[in-house]
Amino acid sequence: MNELRDLLADVVADADAVSLFSPNAAAFEQFEDADLPVVVVGPENTVGADNFVELPIDFTDLEDRIRFGIEGALEKEFFEEGDEVVCVTDFLGGVGNTVARIETNEFSPSGVYDLFVNSRAEPGVVRDVFEVAIELGKKGQKGKPVGALFVVGDAGKVMNKSRPLSYNPFEKSHVHVGDPIVNVMLKEFSRLDGAFVISDAGKIVSAYRYLEPSAEGVDIPKGLGARHMAGGAISRDTNATAIVLSESDGLVRAFKGGEIVLEIDPEEY
Repeated sequence: MNELRDLLADVVADADAVSLFSPNAAAFEQFEDADLPVVVVGPENTVGADNFVELPIDFTDLEDRIRFGIEGALEKEFFEEGDEVVCVTDFLGGVGNTVARIETNEFSPSGVYDLFVNSRAEPGVVRDVFEVAIELGKKGQKGKPVGALFVVGDAGKVMNKSRPLSYNPFEKSHVHVGDPIVNVMLKEFSRLDGAFVISDAGKIVSAYRYLEPSAEGVDIPKGLGARHMAGGAISRDTNATAIVLSESDGLVRAFKGGEIVLEIDPEEY
């Protein structure tokens, strides 16, 4: 036991800050009196922390969760480049905790925080589209895998760089992503070709759009096809975020500025 205490002491020794992920009140109070800056990362600031980074979705992957918290804290200037940060977060569904010491500059910027917070679209809209894609990735269409492409934000420019493949069921409508009934409609229409176009505020502008930006210069991993290429290209040529559900491997990927900035396995949610 003494060896374990010594090991934990080494982890926290001379650290510059502490990052707590979704702590309860008791855990927060334990660290609040420490002589270190404390940053709370979570979906809500339930403990009233002065330094708080909102977690937009439940990153089940520990590295993604810690990366988002660190990038957010750097953006808000809670941390500085090169800080040694002790990160405390739960795992295994909250039945245990993990403690990790991270140097902030060990993470090259991935853009995951920027994806939600500094996108043209509102953060809640990006989150709602992710939730639709993740749910569709879990269930598919009638038990079969399905692919889908959602282009979020900068809808006017996206429409100018695309053409209709069929009648637009959302023309002249005023429905928004996030509404449970609308989400059911999105899942149903996803079985047909083309992209969904969604405005900054979450309005469904169109379905069945064929995206026409040039794919020249867009670099995507081998094995990913036209849907990902189109998503990467439209995110490069506009201020939109593209969220792609892959029919082949079932993963959800987000593109911004022509690059993949986030990859999620729906089966882990």
